[in-house]
Amino acid sequence: MGLIHLELFATLDLVAQAPGGPDEDPEGFPFGGWQAPLMDEVSGEQIDAAYAEGTDALLLGRRTYDIFAGFWPHQSGEGQDGAIATLFNSIPKYVASRGTPDLSWAGSTQLGPDLPAAVREVRDRHDHVRVVGSLDLVQTLLHEKLFDRIDLWVHPIVLGVGKKVFDGGEVPTNLRLLEPPAAGPSGTVYLHYGLADGVPATGDMAAPERGV
Repeated sequence: MGLIHLELFATLDLVAQAPGGPDEDPEGFPFGGWQAPLMDEVSGEQIDAAYAEGTDALLLGRRTYDIFAGFWPHQSGEGQDGAIATLFNSIPKYVASRGTPDLSWAGSTQLGPDLPAAVREVRDRHDHVRVVGSLDLVQTLLHEKLFDRIDLWVHPIVLGVGKKVFDGGEVPTNLRLLEPPAAGPSGTVYLHYGLADGVPATGDMAAPERGV
């Protein structure tokens, strides 16, 4: 069984809507493209390294797929985005959609109506499946605990409006930090978590120390 990685870019208040550009998801959201002024060399290297970790499939929601399909097939293997373009264009793409998306991007397949079962089949078929953005899909994966890793880049801004990383799909879940947090010069902090067993425990901070 492979691993499902959630790749998420968020603000300090965990808004993750339309980080890349104003046309990504504009309805009712005035801050499309908020990530662009905060990108730095460190964050770019972290993102490249995450994708380079054996990625052999993409799992995308319909909106993110349409954005990617309109961009990446037209990029060459050269330049700043060359390595990611080569990777994304060469691996299978799985699309979660209730509609009928245009699957002209080579290697694209629409998942069946039983999304949790379809995602489990994808995870069984691949080693490292990346979910990029796709916030509606992420809510389902969080609810079903159908993920193994979260790569979360937290940016030093607060928007107060927009779709969030945890936006109704989350259930009580334990995570473990897989490596120390790393910050870039713009103040963006990279957090790398893995799914852990069980659910959050509770305690009493005012209780006497044991053995006293």
